[in-house]
Amino acid sequence: MAQVSLILNVRKRLGSDGIGKIYGQEKNITTYNLARMNMLLHGVKDTEFDIHHGDTLLNDWDMLSEMNPAKKLKCDAVVANPPFSYRWEPTEAMGEDFRFKSHGLAPKSAADFAFLLHGFHFLSDEGTMAIILPHGVLFRGGAENRIRTKLLKDGHIDTVIGLPANLFFSTGIPVCILVLKKCKKYDDVLFINASEHYEKGKRQNKLRDGKDGQPNDIEKIVDTYQFRKEEDRYSRRVSMGEIEKNDFNLNISRYVSTAKAEAKVDLKAEHKKLVSIESEITRALEEHNGFLKELGLDLLPTGSTEK
Repeated sequence: MAQVSLILNVRKRLGSDGIGKIYGQEKNITTYNLARMNMLLHGVKDTEFDIHHGDTLLNDWDMLSEMNPAKKLKCDAVVANPPFSYRWEPTEAMGEDFRFKSHGLAPKSAADFAFLLHGFHFLSDEGTMAIILPHGVLFRGGAENRIRTKLLKDGHIDTVIGLPANLFFSTGIPVCILVLKKCKKYDDVLFINASEHYEKGKRQNKLRDGKDGQPNDIEKIVDTYQFRKEEDRYSRRVSMGEIEKNDFNLNISRYVSTAKAEAKVDLKAEHKKLVSIESEITRALEEHNGFLKELGLDLLPTGSTEK
């Protein structure tokens, strides 16, 4: 299983595309080689990227173990797609690791926050991090709740984006994207519930890209995030006060409901319809009895409709 695919975009600007250098780390040797090949196929020179074959959780890349703050790698962008709820064996010594010391260790049953804190450590003050994780990180308790609470209180969680189920080959569960910043501009958290906006496939669902007259699900997410738009049943900016009242639970459904409101019943209009139906029944019964009378047959009882 691939342990993590992590891309770090360094602040130093080089080249015509504005990207300084791309750094990646991958434990699985096959995925590691594919990542390097992917760089070359997209026209990235071998001097413009550095992908390391190693274990992110153990941080066995010497370049990332720099203890001198002045020499520490600082990145404009961090993108991570780690394995979901990966079981790991953190040692007591790892509690003093510079990546985890301020927040605490993720539980053995799920290293999700360990991957998050690794990438977050190398984020620059003006940078942005996006990481794909299972929804459990939004509400699970224990150590994860303590890490999540500190990240929220320190103002580092910027946006929570809920995605549809069955988007990835490796899992059918719905996932979320957490967007983090070291110096967040806003004092609220933006929630985007994009879980109902997708094209259903036979084996795998996908976000629509606007072709053939379809909606553009990707553009809608980006536009909502960029301008922090609020839309009923889709997105909402939530104050830290409200999140604190919910014990720092980030479950998207708590803040953005997808339930459709029941239509209000107009009692006067419904009563008018019933009166009209009753009158029509009475008229039809009288007409029918008229035919029966001409034929010399017994009439139908009029009951409550009899005048």
